[in-house]
Amino acid sequence: MRHQLVEARLADRVIVDSAGTGNWHVGEAPDERAQQAARQRGYDLSQLRGRQIAAGDFERFDLLIAMDDANVAALRRICPPAYRDKIRLLMEFAPHGDVREVADPYFGDATGFDLVLDQCEAACSGLVAALSGQLATR
Repeated sequence: MRHQLVEARLADRVIVDSAGTGNWHVGEAPDERAQQAARQRGYDLSQLRGRQIAAGDFERFDLLIAMDDANVAALRRICPPAYRDKIRLLMEFAPHGDVREVADPYFGDATGFDLVLDQCEAACSGLVAALSGQLATR
């Protein structure tokens, strides 16, 4: 997402952050297989560290993007009612609406991380396009 925002000249207008709904990987770097797949596409994930969603995130961010329905449900459980419309699935922004959730590659082999990158790149492209339209009217 950050890479696409730079290319769209929107990086100075959009804040991107990442957080999990659980505390399983707080403080840890991304899975090495994810880092390797990302490196092959020119993305450096080595400085990222896991964090858990915080109550203030619902007010701070305009969108809270989840990878799958389980995370949408987890977000909705802890989200104040006034902010629930900010929760969306990433794949809603993909140009081809035939896949609802980003695949979970964690328990598979390294090729699953390439599929996830394909899905995320496509959906982020659609998200950047949507943001471009919204920011043009501000």
